Amino acid sequence: MADETQSIDRRVQRTRRSLRDALISLLVERGWDDINIQELCERADVGRSTFYMHFQSKDQLLVSGFDDLRAALRAQAVIANTGASGSLPFVRGLIEHAYEQRILFRAIIGRRSGHAVQKRFREMVSQLVEEDVAHLVAAGWRRDAGVSYIAGALVELLAWWVDAVNGCAMDDVEQLFNELTLPVIRQLEGR
Repeated sequence: MADETQSIDRRVQRTRRSLRDALISLLVERGWDDINIQELCERADVGRSTFYMHFQSKDQLLVSGFDDLRAALRAQAVIANTGASGSLPFVRGLIEHAYEQRILFRAIIGRRSGHAVQKRFREMVSQLVEEDVAHLVAAGWRRDAGVSYIAGALVELLAWWVDAVNGCAMDDVEQLFNELTLPVIRQLEGR
């Protein structure tokens, strides 16, 4: 019985991975607005009914991918204890991921990206920022505004970086982000 459940779980994981890989390759090739469910299914080599057993829409597939990325960044930050003093722990991992997956990040947050993809990416970054600043200030409009400001700054900096012809090094991007956002973080801390 356990082997059967494990086999089903592997099939589910394999199908989800195939659909996610198909979405990534189509995002890079065409952009979000030009992708439809049928093309996703053909690329992943699954039927439409299989797609709908796992996801209600291509947006839900996208969110699932961002949820996995958020969890991986959080785990990486905890394990590596990344982040310079005064920085947010997940930032280094996100910058590294953007560097390693530059072409994908251009499709996600670059100039040619669709609004829906950018919005979902920003929501993921906002969740990570929220988790990291929650202990600094009580919930309320100040924290909400600070989270929005920091997340927006990071997303826009990454978008500029992945689109830049003469891009700078990862360390420089992280340092610039930290320098620009440290005053906001200090404000949230009440310093």
